[in-house]
Amino acid sequence: LKMMQATTHSFQNLLKEGSRHFSGLEEAILRNIEACTEISKMTRTSLGPLGMNKIIINYIEKVYITSDAATILKELEVQHPAAAMLVMAAKRQEEEIGDGTNFVMIFGGQLMHAAEELLKMGLHPSEILTGYEKASEKALEFLKEMVTYSVKDVRDETQVLPILKSVIGAKQYGYEDLLSPLVFDACKYAMPKDPAKFDVDNIRVAKILGGSINDAEVIRGMVALRSPVTSITRVEKAKVAVYNCPLENDTGETKGTVLLKSANELLNYTKSEENHMEKFIKSIAESGVKVVIAGGTVSDLATHFFEKYGIMVVKCLSKFELRRYARSLGCSLIVRHGAPTAEEMGYVDEAYVKEIGSQRATIFRRDEEGSTVGTIVLRAPTNHIMDDIERTIDDGVNVMKSICRDPRFVPGAGATEIHLADLIHKYAKTEPGLDQYAIEKYGDALEIIPRTLTENSGHKAEQVIADLYAETSKNLKAGIDIEDGKVKETDILDSYESKNWGMKLASDAALTILKVDQIIMSKPAGGPKPREAAPPDAMDEQLLPQLYFPTTPH
Repeated sequence: LKMMQATTHSFQNLLKEGSRHFSGLEEAILRNIEACTEISKMTRTSLGPLGMNKIIINYIEKVYITSDAATILKELEVQHPAAAMLVMAAKRQEEEIGDGTNFVMIFGGQLMHAAEELLKMGLHPSEILTGYEKASEKALEFLKEMVTYSVKDVRDETQVLPILKSVIGAKQYGYEDLLSPLVFDACKYAMPKDPAKFDVDNIRVAKILGGSINDAEVIRGMVALRSPVTSITRVEKAKVAVYNCPLENDTGETKGTVLLKSANELLNYTKSEENHMEKFIKSIAESGVKVVIAGGTVSDLATHFFEKYGIMVVKCLSKFELRRYARSLGCSLIVRHGAPTAEEMGYVDEAYVKEIGSQRATIFRRDEEGSTVGTIVLRAPTNHIMDDIERTIDDGVNVMKSICRDPRFVPGAGATEIHLADLIHKYAKTEPGLDQYAIEKYGDALEIIPRTLTENSGHKAEQVIADLYAETSKNLKAGIDIEDGKVKETDILDSYESKNWGMKLASDAALTILKVDQIIMSKPAGGPKPREAAPPDAMDEQLLPQLYFPTTPH
C-alpha cells in the first residue's frame, strides 16, 4: 500500500522545495513555442530598408537606437531557455557571416509558430521533426540551383558595388550610393594578394562628431584622432618604433631622503636623469627611427629630447590599437628603454597631421603588400547616427569577407524565399506520410521574409505574395519593389553563404527546441532579493501602479 502511494506522488515531490517542473504539450512545448514566437516578432519589424528602429537602454544605461538585430539581441538579457537558444543561433550567424541575423530570428520564430498549428491539428512532435529535417535538406539542395550571380574579381568595382548596395541599402536606405564606394575603397586598400586572407580587422572606422554623412571619406592607412606630442607634423619614408611602456624615467618604490649641501649639488641633482633620458632618445635617433608611437605617458623631459632630435611622437592609450599599429606598420612592440633592433623597427611611407572638421588627426600610410589598412572617417551630427552607420559599414565589410570565401549570390527582395517555398510545396505532395504536412508548413514559413518586407514597407502582403508566386515561376530575379509595392525584376542580391547558414541555423534551433518535452528548473541560489526600482516618472506611476506599488489587501 505504501509503495502504491509513493508511485502516485508527482515528479514535483521528488525535487527540492522551490524547484519548478513543466511537462507535456501545454506546459512545455507550447510555452517554448510562444517564447520563440514573441522574441522573433520583436525583431521582425526591423527587417528591410524601411524597418523600424528600437531604442534599447542596457544595464549600464547606455542608449542604442538601431534596427540592427545583432545589436538588439546582444544588449537584451533573454532569460527563457528556448528563446535564448534561438538568440544563440542568431549570434552564431553574426559570428560566422556578419549579416543575416534577423533572417535567422524571423524564420526560426515562424517555424515554431507553424509547429504550433501542426500540434493543434494532432500531429506528434516526432512527425513534425521528420518533416522539418526533410524539408531543410531539400531546401539547401534547391538553394544551390538558384545562384544567379558570381563575383569573378573582388577588386573589380563594377562587380562588387551592386552587392554592397544591396547590403547597405537594407540598413541605411538612401545612403547606399554614398557608403558603398567608401566600403569598397577601404577594402581594396586592405586586400592582400590572396583575397582568402582578407582580414576585416584591417578596415578601421574613425568617428568625428559634426558635419554630415556626405563628408565621410576613406583614408589609406591608420588614423589616430590626436595630434603628435612633438611639433613635427610630417615625416616621409621613415622607420617606426612602437613602445608599449611609458617613456619616462623610472622611479624607485622606496622612499629616501637626499641631503644637499651646496647650490652646485642642487643644480646638478637632476643631471643624471637628464643624461640617461638623452642617451636613450639619442640611441633611438641614431638607429634611424623618425616616428615613435608610445603606449603610455611621455614625460616633459622625453618630449624635450624628442624635439631636439626631430622625432615625431604620437601617444596611443589603447593596447589593442597599439597592436594594430604594430601589425600594420610591420614592427614589434618594445617593452624596454633602449634603441630598437632592425627586427623590431617598422616602416611608414608617410606620417602626417590632417585637420578633419575641427579635429586634428595623425595619419600613418604604408603601401607595402599585406600590411595596408583602410580607414573610413565618418561624420555625423549625433553619436547615435554615427554608431548606426558604423554597424552598417561592418555588415558591408563582412560581406566583402564572405565574397572572398564564397562569391556566389542568389536573388534578393523576397525572390529566393518565395521560389524555395514553391519548390518545397511541390516536394511535400510527393511524400506519402503525415510528415508531408510539416514539409508544407516549412514552405509556408519561408513566406514570412517577403511578407515582412512588404508589411514594413506599408503595402498589402497578400497581393504581393500572390504576385511573387506568379512572377518567380517565370523569372527568378523578380522581387518586391518596396517603393511602389509591385513585383518586378530587381538588382538586389543576397549572399548564398549567408542564406545557406541562416536556414541551417534557424532549422537546427527549431528542431532542438521542438525535441524538448519537459522543463525542470532548480530553485535559484539564495541571497537577498534585489530592491524594486523606483518609477522613472509620473506617467509610469499611472500606467503601472501594480508593478511598482502593489496594493496591500485590506
